[in-house]
Amino acid sequence: MNSIITLTSDFGLYDGYVASMKGVILGINPEVTLVDICHTTEPHNINQAAFVLSTSVKFFPSKTIHLIVVDPGVGTKRPAIILKTPHGCFITPDNGSLSYVLESYLLEPVQTKGPISIAKGIKPGISLEAVQITNPRFWRTNVSPTFHGRDIFAPVAAALSLGFLPVEFGEPVNTIEMFPLPKPDKNRNGSLTGHIIYIDKFGNLITNVHSGDIPVNKHPINIQVGAERIVGLSRTYADKSGLLAYIGSNEYMEIAVKGGSAASVLNVKIGDEIQLSD
Repeated sequence: MNSIITLTSDFGLYDGYVASMKGVILGINPEVTLVDICHTTEPHNINQAAFVLSTSVKFFPSKTIHLIVVDPGVGTKRPAIILKTPHGCFITPDNGSLSYVLESYLLEPVQTKGPISIAKGIKPGISLEAVQITNPRFWRTNVSPTFHGRDIFAPVAAALSLGFLPVEFGEPVNTIEMFPLPKPDKNRNGSLTGHIIYIDKFGNLITNVHSGDIPVNKHPINIQVGAERIVGLSRTYADKSGLLAYIGSNEYMEIAVKGGSAASVLNVKIGDEIQLSD
């Protein structure tokens, strides 16, 4: 059966971990199409992986299977889950890695880290199905306590791609772990305080300021990043030399340097503040 499985992990490309998972999947379903989303997120950084995942899954067919293994709790009693949504099926440790994916289905944003109900507070017309992966029938015979990606998640993804139903892998569950997503703060003087949530390969700074957060008025907006101030939003990287701000392809405001790295020029890191004002 020809299906699509995507892979997201923090395994990097230096070792054979990703190849081992692919080998297990292909050994079960040689006809599957494997697509790498990202394997270079920071080790154990669930928040980063959750964000990168959310920027890509919307472009895949609705029956795609998404395998996410950023698993600092591997070998412990942390649950492993399958979540079936209208836009794909997700296999992952239940540790918050689906927070950005789940956000689009919720009526209200999550305020605190913890389990959320997938039956209540969901937008009308949305149906979510989740199971805890507990049926060892689909696992490899010898499960390593340090490599569930290869021995549990990969064979489960392969079996799903062959047409097995989620309920065959374990017991249904009604809650999934989620963490609050960073939103810009609205200040009393009308300014916004945002934060850098991701730095891409080019050194571009992706912020949590969404295009809809930026007020529309006749005055160019001022963006303060560290000691530097940027006036107005650009449309492309070629609009000006030096530092520039723009709305990126995922609708978040980004900071870049034409032909260079904004992260290096500004000496900033994930979590640092930015200020927006008239």
